[in-house]
Amino acid sequence: MAPGLKSSTLELLKRFNKAFPKFYEQFVSSEVQLQNLKLAYQLYHSQQAVIEIKPEGNRSVLQFVYRNQSFLLSDIFGVLAAYGLTIHSLSLYGQISAPMLVFVKLILSRGGKPLTDKTAENTCRAIREALAGRFEVEEMLTVEFKLNEGVEHVETEFYVDPVFHLPALLVEADNQPGLFYKVMNAIWHEDLLIVNATLLVWRGRTRLILYLLGPDESLIPEYLGQKIAEGVKRRLKGQAT
Repeated sequence: MAPGLKSSTLELLKRFNKAFPKFYEQFVSSEVQLQNLKLAYQLYHSQQAVIEIKPEGNRSVLQFVYRNQSFLLSDIFGVLAAYGLTIHSLSLYGQISAPMLVFVKLILSRGGKPLTDKTAENTCRAIREALAGRFEVEEMLTVEFKLNEGVEHVETEFYVDPVFHLPALLVEADNQPGLFYKVMNAIWHEDLLIVNATLLVWRGRTRLILYLLGPDESLIPEYLGQKIAEGVKRRLKGQAT
């Protein structure tokens, strides 16, 4: 827990952290915990999604906070693909009990540079419009990408993480435009909720480990997890609709 905080803030932080998986307090830095609390407070007062993009060195940082829903990441990554943005890192922490908020931080660039003020503004507006159902992400993406075209050399694996004690889905595939959107879209079609994620991009391959809750925010048994992994793989290979 962060040193130097008022006792009232520490108590509030402890109560806030109880909504996350058990690993959250142990593995997430005090700085990030406190930042997430502040973002939750901002969301509470505005009563609308917190969506911010700010420059940081030669990259841009996107912060997103809202109530977690299965379609959220599909919409967000769809907008990023539509604007031709490169994702360098992903940080995601989702609560597993009320109010079920999700905190997403993405490091982005466009053409190897941070986003211009105009592009950042348009991206934030497009994400907000997508969440409101006024921006048809898939319709826009079909202009740029062949969404029915399968992902190359994709592998999926389901397991229960022995450290986090959460169902996990590993997805690994060759890098290609729109890959993150295709993965998140496949997850959405399986009606899954992502509560944590790690990303590794190496030698032309992208590896995502997604920690999940099932339909109705439930834990996923092993037999169902294997079916989900197979279903996501079929969708990514363009073999399912």
